[in-house]
Amino acid sequence: MKQIIRITKIFRFEMAHALPGYNGLCRHIHGHSYQLEVTASGEPDNRPGHGGEGMVLDFAELKAIVQQEVIQPLDHALMLKEGSMVSFIGNDSELLGKIVWVPWQPTCENMVLDFSRRINGKLPEHVQLCSLKLYETDTSYAEWYASDNL
Repeated sequence: MKQIIRITKIFRFEMAHALPGYNGLCRHIHGHSYQLEVTASGEPDNRPGHGGEGMVLDFAELKAIVQQEVIQPLDHALMLKEGSMVSFIGNDSELLGKIVWVPWQPTCENMVLDFSRRINGKLPEHVQLCSLKLYETDTSYAEWYASDNL
């Protein structure tokens, strides 16, 4: 009988964004301390003597994927919608050196969709991404579930 297990790893990063066209303070550049919960599932590899014996996926491997695909590109970055700002004076300066331009409004909801695509493409074949939960504040988050997106 197949035994599926879910594993979750939590990540934290700092990022700023702005929501152009939003009727509120979030239309201005502001930052958040994000928390991302990544849950994957699969059957534990119970081959005797295998380096990952008993694991669905080594937490270190999951960490490396999320670090490469999400954390490194976005930590301490400014995420803006393409075309939302005509230009910045000294756009290549150290002050504004890490701007991430995206084709969608950089809401928590759209970020979690983007993260699902980034992570899904890098997981081993025997592991499935189950869910993502992206906290924008301690009390506000967006969730993505694979089961909702079949």
